[in-house]
Amino acid sequence: MMKKLALIALALPVSLGGCIKFGAEPPPSLLSLTPTAAVAVGATSSSASAKTITIAVPVVPQELAVARVPVRSSDTSVAYLKDAQWVEAPNRLFARVLADTITTRTGRVVLSLRQSLADPGARLGGELRHFGLDALTNEAVVTYDATLSRDRPDRGAKLTFEKRRFEARVPVTAIEPAAAGIALNTAANQVAGEVADWVGR
Repeated sequence: MMKKLALIALALPVSLGGCIKFGAEPPPSLLSLTPTAAVAVGATSSSASAKTITIAVPVVPQELAVARVPVRSSDTSVAYLKDAQWVEAPNRLFARVLADTITTRTGRVVLSLRQSLADPGARLGGELRHFGLDALTNEAVVTYDATLSRDRPDRGAKLTFEKRRFEARVPVTAIEPAAAGIALNTAANQVAGEVADWVGR
């Protein structure tokens, strides 16, 4: 009898193994952003002959602090799009689009935070307020509140800041992952282009 009970106990974990799931299954594919103004392979730039800029990863509200796509159905209601997930945090993806776009459209050298300690170039930061879908208007919405400190003539000069809100709204054909990814990529590139033009003034 004891031998029979032992065999049953050993068989239980095997049968339960097919039922237990640890964490949610990933969607069939992940979303990403692609800059329309990509830096050419092999392109070289130098801070000896070009202005520099440091681009901080934008801060985000809690609804964007995950790799999900928020969908607003009202001013006070937010849900997440089923089976839509970014390959990385959306604010980091957006920062890379900004970096490539500013590099190609202004000729500036984009520095890391560590490199910027030795260079008094421009600095761009801000908050990514919206990066998702508006179900009421069927649009992808990207809203970026940017803060820019332009180049200082010397280290003793007073540091001044400019603030500006940028927003792009792009129609989305359907509230589903593939359409959302395309529309948000378009909106992100539109905002990045407007930011680059502002930086390059």
